[in-house]
Amino acid sequence: MNTLLVDAALNFGILAVLSAVLYSAPSPLLNPSAVPFGVRVPPDRARSAAVEEQRHRYRGAMLVAAAVVTVPATALGTALGTPAASVAGSLLLCALAAALWVRAHRAIARAKAEGRWYRQARQGAVVDTSLRTDPVRFPWGWAVPALVVIAVSVVAGVVVYPGLPDHVALPERSLGGTVYRTYPTSVWTAFGFVLGQVLLTLTMVATVAGLLRARADLDVARPVAGAARHRRYLTVTARSMLGITALVNLMLLGLSALMWSDTRSTAMTLAVAGVPLVGVLAVTAWLVLRVGPAGTRLRAETGEESTGLVPRDDDRFWRGAGTVYVNADDPAILVPKRVGIGWTVNLGNPRSLVVVALVLAVVVGASVVQAGG
Repeated sequence: MNTLLVDAALNFGILAVLSAVLYSAPSPLLNPSAVPFGVRVPPDRARSAAVEEQRHRYRGAMLVAAAVVTVPATALGTALGTPAASVAGSLLLCALAAALWVRAHRAIARAKAEGRWYRQARQGAVVDTSLRTDPVRFPWGWAVPALVVIAVSVVAGVVVYPGLPDHVALPERSLGGTVYRTYPTSVWTAFGFVLGQVLLTLTMVATVAGLLRARADLDVARPVAGAARHRRYLTVTARSMLGITALVNLMLLGLSALMWSDTRSTAMTLAVAGVPLVGVLAVTAWLVLRVGPAGTRLRAETGEESTGLVPRDDDRFWRGAGTVYVNADDPAILVPKRVGIGWTVNLGNPRSLVVVALVLAVVVGASVVQAGG
């Protein structure tokens, strides 16, 4: 009976959380308000009837889809005793959400074109050159915790390595739960999680350094206040990303300790992985709720007179319903996202393609090394 309840709760929980995220996807909490469903509109049209109608249609359809998929998937997963049904249901929900998003994107783009929303708008762009000449400094102090955790991991690993058995066990998630696979003890297997810490930290440091110099979409109506708010946005985002790096490194240190001590307790594994992940979720929630896309919920200085300008209509550079930026004439590698929070790469810039290729090479290389370990 308890097993049935656990399976039912697991299947239902996975689908319920995913449904909530997909339902909230068009919310201004998760996207710039003037880019509903990835379509650039004048700020005074962000909550127009045409936009609100698409939000209502998307959310209504998602509620129906969530109910239709969740109930049978939960029942099937409970009967079979596996979360495989919820995984299949999740893929179906994501596909339905993508189709609904594309439908809303096209409807708003059509309403924008037919209504000629930009006909009376004065379009403009602003640049704060001080972001180049006096950029936000890299918060090296916030990188120290992640580096300290790596140092502790290396020292601990060097101490215990001579006494490790011939084989070590690594946990792996499968549809049937956590299983332990044994591998011959080597530097690559014993220090696999430590290598993950190093790669993660290097990637995050490089990402933070890049976003501090990424192109800014400043408020063209109030450029001075917008530039000041953008600086605060960069500062809190950089610190948060480095804090998340330290938490993930801490989790990897805990997993290393479990492997080195051959501890195969599910409860310990969940505690070691779960506590840092709760911290990561807390930081992410703070960024979403208190900082917002491009720092829109950070306090802005008041008193600056509006220029009367609106952001330029740049829809022609965005593909995939507003999710992919392709502009060969833009030297920027990273640009603010239209869908979601953060930045995305400019796939029209050859340097972006090189960076993406390097990241893929590192990921594939690490996977090959782990498989060969």
